[in-house]
Amino acid sequence: MAPRSKATFQKLEKEKEKQRKQRDKEARRLEAKKVKAEREPCNSNEDPDIAGIKPGPQPLPEQWQYAVRHSDR
Repeated sequence: MAPRSKATFQKLEKEKEKQRKQRDKEARRLEAKKVKAEREPCNSNEDPDIAGIKPGPQPLPEQWQYAVRHSDR
């Protein structure tokens, strides 16, 4: 049996890598589909990106509360 050429070996490795990526991508797709199916449907007409936000000024994030209290000194 003759030894494989370098180009053939590289092509084989490239094909194996391509197949591995395709399997990983398909697994990610199936996982995303599963997660999406398990989520409870959003029945309200409220946009989930702005759910819970009230009109007017919003409270400062917790990490900024310390800076505001101590900057008044």
